[in-house]
Amino acid sequence: MKSAKLFGVTAIVMVGLALIAGGVTWAVLATRGSTLPPPELKPLDWWEHCVLYQIYPRSFKDSDGDGIGDLQGIIQELEHFVEAGVDAIWMSPIFTSPMVDFGYDISDFYNIHDEYGTMEDFEQLLEKAHSLGLKVLLDFVPNHASTESQYFKDSVQRKAGFEDYFMWADGFPDPNNASNTLPPSNWVSQFGGSAWEWNSERQQFYLHQFAVEQADFNFRNPDVQKEMINIMKFWLDKGADGFRVDALPYLMEADPADHGGRYPDDPLSGISHFQPHQLGYTIPLYTKDLIELYDVVYEWREFADRYLEERGGDTRVLFSEAYANVTMTMLYYGNEQGETGAHLPFNFDFITDLSAESNARDFVYIILRWLTYMPYGGVANWVFGNHDNNRMPTRFRDSMVDGLNSLNMLLPGVAVTYQGEEIGMRDGYVSWEDTVDVEACNRGDPDTYHLYSRDPARTPFHWDNSSHAGFTIGPSTWLPVADDYTEINLAKQMEDPISHFKVYQELSSLRKEKTLSHGAYDMRALSDHTLYLTRYLSSHDTLVLVFNVGEITDTIRLDRVAHLQLPATVSVSSIHSSRRKGDQITGEQLTLSPGEALVLRAAPNS
Repeated sequence: MKSAKLFGVTAIVMVGLALIAGGVTWAVLATRGSTLPPPELKPLDWWEHCVLYQIYPRSFKDSDGDGIGDLQGIIQELEHFVEAGVDAIWMSPIFTSPMVDFGYDISDFYNIHDEYGTMEDFEQLLEKAHSLGLKVLLDFVPNHASTESQYFKDSVQRKAGFEDYFMWADGFPDPNNASNTLPPSNWVSQFGGSAWEWNSERQQFYLHQFAVEQADFNFRNPDVQKEMINIMKFWLDKGADGFRVDALPYLMEADPADHGGRYPDDPLSGISHFQPHQLGYTIPLYTKDLIELYDVVYEWREFADRYLEERGGDTRVLFSEAYANVTMTMLYYGNEQGETGAHLPFNFDFITDLSAESNARDFVYIILRWLTYMPYGGVANWVFGNHDNNRMPTRFRDSMVDGLNSLNMLLPGVAVTYQGEEIGMRDGYVSWEDTVDVEACNRGDPDTYHLYSRDPARTPFHWDNSSHAGFTIGPSTWLPVADDYTEINLAKQMEDPISHFKVYQELSSLRKEKTLSHGAYDMRALSDHTLYLTRYLSSHDTLVLVFNVGEITDTIRLDRVAHLQLPATVSVSSIHSSRRKGDQITGEQLTLSPGEALVLRAAPNS
């Protein structure tokens, strides 16, 4: 990245301090006994400080009464994102699919799924979104294709050019049953059972890291890599602004050529309660996070950058999904050889490493870990929920909704919101009879399905308190609407004087200030229960979040908050706080109720 420009001042003593905040470099020259002019700040690219909103299309808004969300439903509600202060939307897959995994099993990468609409609907969505100033990202699923795709059918038949399009392998004779063939290795699917499935027509096994109907592409085949570029180019030509890239850790598996011509067994985990068919029985040494996959990501970034150079316009982005340890995750940004990767890898630490049991020190540690490991020039991001995990208030506590949204909006970098977090939606109840998630159906039973089901986080959005929460005018919905929709819905929160949505609006509006887009940060735990996050920038107001993540009332000392000069003014407060916007904070002691969060505004540091 280009280095920041320095502003000039005449002084006897000059101290240079370079800071990295949200991937943006800026410089301050401090002088003793003089008033500083505002620093000259590097303009940000559109994505570097955006609010990104994930839409789960099937559950967002149904326009035709069939109980399934669709593109016209999204079009009808695009103004919601403008009102919420969102900059970009990302839609979970909308491509042609048998819907075994609800769009993550794509049978035609070049067309729109009929339940969602038509290509004309998509083009209309793009046109309206762009007219409203919204960027539109698509969900790109390169790891696998539906077994109903033409790619897979041609590969089964060994058609020229498609013989090795997927991961095919011979099995082993079963010593206990001459008529049976054993899988090539002990690899376990993410949805349970062997990751290998026998195909009687081809007389070989194919690999599926997820559902049986999701066959893994062979990324050691150059033709597959070329086709992925073709798919991305097609949608960028349509006007998409980039992609969220799915399931990247599973893109590459061990090369049989390095293991005597066979796929090696993953080592056993040694955890006694897991059976060979259960996820956790093995350690995915040969099936996840292989170093070769990063080369593919770097090539995709080269394509995206080349596309921008050739076509002009705004940056087309690649955001990667990667549940991996922090070291492997950071490689998605790029490597020490100067190769550039995804514009950012999603940060799932709030999902994987924090919960209602976490204390303030845990929060600070997990946040600073990401910022510490992030490479120079990287852009941070924060994800509090998605379609694969329990909703944010369910994993944490209802009282923490505004504080968590405040953290999301005040931390440097990109703020990611999952559909419903702006109004504090909780998991809906989905019975075994109503369960449709393939993972829950494969791994669970009537007594255990809830341990695996992703359906509760996918129940329809709560628009109002009318029938089916205003999601559809039809008689039923594809998943049941959560029972609390009359209490938690957008229409009510827009009318109420104090609500989660209004807090969210205040926070997204606050993000337009230079202190948050370009400022430095300081973060500490003031106790086991309360943390602070300070954002500061020369000649701009200082903003401080204090957040009690605990379950008991906590009294803190504000004189321990770095860069905060009292008096301060409440700028945003959580809905259950006794303090409101405009209240003055003058004393050095502050008592916060459980879950209470305050954003304080103070004078700039001298």
